[in-house]
Amino acid sequence: MKRIASLLFVSVFAGAITLGAYKLFFEKENFTIITQDNNNGFANASYTPTSARGAGINEVDFTSAAENTVNAVVHVKNITISKAPANIFDIFYGNGGGRSVPQVGTGSGVIISSDGYIVTNNHVINKANQLQVTLNNNRTYNAELIGTDPNSDIALIKIDPEEKLPYLAFGDSDHTKIGEWVLAVGNPFNLTSTVTAGIVSAKARNLGKNQSFIQTDAAVNPGNSGGALVNTNGDLVGINTAITSQTGSYVGYSFAVPSNIAKKVVQDILEYGNVQKGFMGISPAPINTRDAIERGINNIDGVYIELVEEESAAQEAGIIVGDIIKKVDEIDVHKYPDLTGYLSTKRPGDTLQFLINRKDEELILPLILKERQTLVVPEMGLEVKNLTEHDKKVYKTKTGVKIIGVPERYRGYGLSEKVIVKIDDNEIGNIDDAYNAFGGISKYGKTVITMLGSNGERDRLIFQ
Repeated sequence: MKRIASLLFVSVFAGAITLGAYKLFFEKENFTIITQDNNNGFANASYTPTSARGAGINEVDFTSAAENTVNAVVHVKNITISKAPANIFDIFYGNGGGRSVPQVGTGSGVIISSDGYIVTNNHVINKANQLQVTLNNNRTYNAELIGTDPNSDIALIKIDPEEKLPYLAFGDSDHTKIGEWVLAVGNPFNLTSTVTAGIVSAKARNLGKNQSFIQTDAAVNPGNSGGALVNTNGDLVGINTAITSQTGSYVGYSFAVPSNIAKKVVQDILEYGNVQKGFMGISPAPINTRDAIERGINNIDGVYIELVEEESAAQEAGIIVGDIIKKVDEIDVHKYPDLTGYLSTKRPGDTLQFLINRKDEELILPLILKERQTLVVPEMGLEVKNLTEHDKKVYKTKTGVKIIGVPERYRGYGLSEKVIVKIDDNEIGNIDDAYNAFGGISKYGKTVITMLGSNGERDRLIFQ
């Protein structure tokens, strides 16, 4: 018994020594340091929040911009009167071409002045017999078309309100940044005052007409056209215009006309009655790595100039074939839409500063924009320009207009670079003569065009 008690005592004693040694030599102290806030006496712990929004850090607040914008965005109704196909009763009762049938299209618009000027898309109001505008407070007004620019898809309309209206100020779209938050506000599917949010996902996006659109991922659907794209300050940075979709509904990307272009179009319509376009007179060439190697170019970022028009603003400024445009004023130029988008905000007579790369040397050249003497003739769609002194020598004529653009349907007829000297029995001296002659052509008649080639040879083409 004594032996058992002795063994038990030894075991307990040995365990106590082992535990004490572990505590002394191996176990580290676990504690938290708390700093005292001298202002309020509360303890503050340092931590990393799982959500910046939840922590209130870098939070983006859309509420103020949305509240101001919805009151300045309107619903636009386009009423077009068309003739329905004649039926047996129309023929029997002598009604001729059928009944008049109203067709209704809808879109959005943005109030830009307190007295009722509204900017929208040209395709929203196109061919309208009557325009109606409904404000966010449900008041409805008849609207007057002031002017339009199909090239930029911008139109200006006007209502006469009884009181001053809320409106949006144009922001500077040149300073929008990729990744910047924006709101799209409009009336999709006749759902008034709809606000969606997204970011600027691209700038200077070209959709086939050398346009320079702002691309966003804010949801835009049919009915949003003509609505506002605003930044988080509530500044108008674009007019929502288009989506790319195989279904007709939003699938992830939308496009807006930059506010600087829309503002310039509106100002031109109010001041001149039409849009003033300044041209520099170049043709670009897309350059990739293979092209650069073949041309001996070390820098392919920018606009490579393949053609400089005679007597153009570019030629007078000293720009030559092979120059690469890197910058215009304070705008970096990486691709052609960067350039055309900026030029769309300027007028003939404006002076621009071009940063040019010429054989790896940088030059700054001032350029004064000119009014381009060209015309897209009615019905046929040929683009023509007045003859230069050089053209007159080459084609051996003092009169006529030179064809510089041919629609797809007429390619293959040998029209390119020809000079039109006669349309039917009408002598053509300049683009005004061409406009009048083509404007008088019947859609169902026969037209004879007399042209000169570069060797002075004369050709006649008959169009039915």
